[in-house]
Amino acid sequence: MSIKIGITGGIGSGKSVVSRLFGIMGIPVYISDIEAKRITQTDPVICQELCALVGQDVFQNGVLNRSLLASYMFGHPNRVQKVNEIIHPQVKEDFRRWAARFGGEQLVGMESAILVEAGFRSEVDFLVMVYAPLEVRVERAIKRDCSSREQVMKRIEAQMSDEVKRSHADFVIVNDDETSLIPQVLELISLLSKNNHYLCSAKNN
Repeated sequence: MSIKIGITGGIGSGKSVVSRLFGIMGIPVYISDIEAKRITQTDPVICQELCALVGQDVFQNGVLNRSLLASYMFGHPNRVQKVNEIIHPQVKEDFRRWAARFGGEQLVGMESAILVEAGFRSEVDFLVMVYAPLEVRVERAIKRDCSSREQVMKRIEAQMSDEVKRSHADFVIVNDDETSLIPQVLELISLLSKNNHYLCSAKNN
């Protein structure tokens, strides 16, 4: 059985950077946001249930009408929950199939901004939270998404707080633009991996 590592963090925390570092070090990472979009577009169960919930127009010529789905959910937390209840179980099953392809003591990762909220905590053996101070996160998100501060703050406020995320995490990686990121990732991998001979040279430096 593979050892599964969850990677989470709020907007602008840098979880994608950490995921890329995992990949560079030979650890495959399931990017749930990308895979959820693929599954939502292709899974027949999701298609059927979204059409029943939102209406037949949510799929046009077999293509998901994302703007219609977004407008359906906007400002309605109960609708967001219902849509998530359709999509998240299928993503969970897809992740299980993906992770099952890796045998032995292989480390694999799952990146998700809403890993805890989506009910995926039980799918991973260890949860890593990527942390950055609020102002750092805001500035990163403004630059990355060309958004206003107000827009970014609204998105942050809609997410689970760092304090709650931290309470669920087994490990915290600090990505504040001051603390070196790579040594933290190397140390974490060396702690979790029983087959970490490929890290020996890095640890001895």
